[in-house]
Amino acid sequence: MTGINSKLALLKIDRSEVAEAAPGRRKLAMLGIAGVVVCALAAGWFGATRFRAVAAPTATAPPASAPAPAGVPAGRLTASGFVTARRRTTVASEVTGRLREVRVEEGQQVRSGQVLAVLDSSVIDREVTMLQARLASSQSAAQAAAADLADAQDTLARTTKLSATGFLSTASLNHDRRRVDSLHAQLARGNSDIVAARADTARLQAQRGQYEIRAPFSGVVVDRNAQSGEIVSPISGAGGFTRTGICTIVDMDSLEIQADINEAFIGQVHEGQTVDAILDAYPKQVIAARVLAIIPTVNRDKASVRVRIAFLNNDRRVLPDMAVKVSFNQSTTTRE
Repeated sequence: MTGINSKLALLKIDRSEVAEAAPGRRKLAMLGIAGVVVCALAAGWFGATRFRAVAAPTATAPPASAPAPAGVPAGRLTASGFVTARRRTTVASEVTGRLREVRVEEGQQVRSGQVLAVLDSSVIDREVTMLQARLASSQSAAQAAAADLADAQDTLARTTKLSATGFLSTASLNHDRRRVDSLHAQLARGNSDIVAARADTARLQAQRGQYEIRAPFSGVVVDRNAQSGEIVSPISGAGGFTRTGICTIVDMDSLEIQADINEAFIGQVHEGQTVDAILDAYPKQVIAARVLAIIPTVNRDKASVRVRIAFLNNDRRVLPDMAVKVSFNQSTTTRE
């Protein structure tokens, strides 16, 4: 047993040595952690300083114009814009009514004055017919009054001669005179009725013409907003069930470019200046244009001035709202 106990005693751990070594290890661990923190702070400070040094030169003003498109010589003032139509309108009805027929489709060419749509005019047609009958009645009454007046005037002439010779009394003469005056009044009233009936007929016929919606100018239909059977009106109805527009027409001959130029470079642009326009849809085709007008106002948000640019020749490939790049020809003298 004594041998076994001595062997077991060799297996025991001396806690005193561990306790003495523990404070030293703790100190080493704390020093290692402190070194890591110091290295991390130094790396963060160095990175931030380097980021500020690199980012500072890039904080410049944005470019004044768009990049020069392909095929345009470098050094020219360039800008981006869109194709717009100066004459574009949504055709609406002047009166409220139900569409009986719409005679146009999208993409159709129309002429000025061409009938685009027809409203149901059955009610106003009956009113026109009634007024025409009234006009005919007034004309007949006026003709009858004119005939009676002529007869009464002949009778008065005979009565006047007989009264002068003493064969008829003064009372008979006065009676014939009053009848002539009455017929004069009837004829005047009949003529007034004719004038009124004609005016009412002309008014209703003019209103009847409003039931045929016509094109205000020649162009192309780009949108059809209403269908046959729908109610149209010059003002919107409750709930949005009433159409206010029938179709939209664009005059393709009025297409132009509107571009925004940075105000710092607007001095390089003047009216009449030649421009090369390149549509995004046709990047290899250069279209000749010129500056039409410079809008005398500045957009505060974009610090830009709007410029109107006209095409020198009509090109059927150019469509409204197309994106376009423009390059201003600087070969001519710039106006101050």
